[in-house]
Amino acid sequence: MTFRTNLFAGAVALATSAIMATTSFADTVKVGFIGSLSSDTGLSTLRGAEIAIEELNAAGGVLGGKTIELVSADTGEDPTEGIKAYEYLAESEEVDFIISGSIDDVSLGWLPRMVEYQIPTLDTWTSYIGIIDNLVTDYDNYKPYFMNIASDEALATLYIDFGKDVLVDQMGWKSVVILQEDTAFGGAIHGLVAEALAPVAGIEVVDTIVYDVATVDFAPIFSNAQASGADFIYLISSVNSQVVSSQYVKLQVPMGMTGVNVAALGQEYWEDTGGAGGGISTLSPVPSVGFALDPVSQAFVDTYQAKYTSRPKFPHFNGFNAYHGLKQAFAAAEEAGGFNNTSWVDAMLGQDLVLKKDGEMWLRYAFWKPGEIEERTQRTYPHNARFDITAPYDDGAPSMVVIQWNEDGSAGVVYPDKFKTQDFGIPSWVKK
Repeated sequence: MTFRTNLFAGAVALATSAIMATTSFADTVKVGFIGSLSSDTGLSTLRGAEIAIEELNAAGGVLGGKTIELVSADTGEDPTEGIKAYEYLAESEEVDFIISGSIDDVSLGWLPRMVEYQIPTLDTWTSYIGIIDNLVTDYDNYKPYFMNIASDEALATLYIDFGKDVLVDQMGWKSVVILQEDTAFGGAIHGLVAEALAPVAGIEVVDTIVYDVATVDFAPIFSNAQASGADFIYLISSVNSQVVSSQYVKLQVPMGMTGVNVAALGQEYWEDTGGAGGGISTLSPVPSVGFALDPVSQAFVDTYQAKYTSRPKFPHFNGFNAYHGLKQAFAAAEEAGGFNNTSWVDAMLGQDLVLKKDGEMWLRYAFWKPGEIEERTQRTYPHNARFDITAPYDDGAPSMVVIQWNEDGSAGVVYPDKFKTQDFGIPSWVKK
């Protein structure tokens, strides 16, 4: 009798454990983060997602009271590791949704896995237009993918305007030498600068210097740039950008330098360059360093800075993208009844968050729908962030802004005028 009682009790215990385990699994929605856990860009996305998840869970959870669980996979900013990371999130963790803080080359590495697993995925940093082109040519396979940062083509369009309005009309610069890192990002931006910025803005590209991302001595490269006779340098750098930046200042290179400098997008730039970062300007997605924030964005920053004391002490633009994007992804899931493929995609395309400052539209988090034609470029950008590239920017935020670091360690927006907080200038050692 005792044996039978114990056997029965054991069976009940096992059944109860199984039910609890099933209930626990059913009551959880898994979000996977993919990106570098040791970079400012990767951590910005991760932390933006963490804050959004904490707020959603504190508000009662999602999809009928379920708790969101966040799991991470480190890419180390390496494409091969990125593939492994995506496979881990898909196969081992069986996540429902993936949020990415990956750089372009890494996203290109795991993108075929996204097509294979069909997991809804939001990229918050990568801006490679080639990924959006995949949605244009093969929508059914790529439709779980969204990019809530304006793509390269939109980036280049604003820089054409900056080139004409500021570099040519204001500074009188008519020729450029391009310094380009040897990455997919570098190649994509170079093509847009050479084929769009130069001819439309009236700037001649006199030379292009491609360098390895492991380069530590830029003196010969800057000497070649100076020997080209160009009026200014256009830098394209997403990896180790602080090295080329600090050497530009320390070598007192007698040419203005602008472009796309990822290191300069974060508040730690000044510290990373040892205070040798003044005079450098860069295109930046919004919100940027030196960008005036709307109340909603400022509240996110306040929460972020109260929670995190290690770098990055101020979120990069992709931290904002992750925070708002994850909330939009779950709002779409609520509407679709989960992260179902087609129904979730349709609901995600309907998300539209408008943030205002002083009564006017300041930032907008929405997406281009398949088949929609952007008026200025006359092309489609399915599942890309809905950008506005025509002043007065009353249909959303601009695709990007141009920021500049000053020799006193401050930074501000220099273009476009609506978001401008300071004038564009050249370093003190460069002759006008």
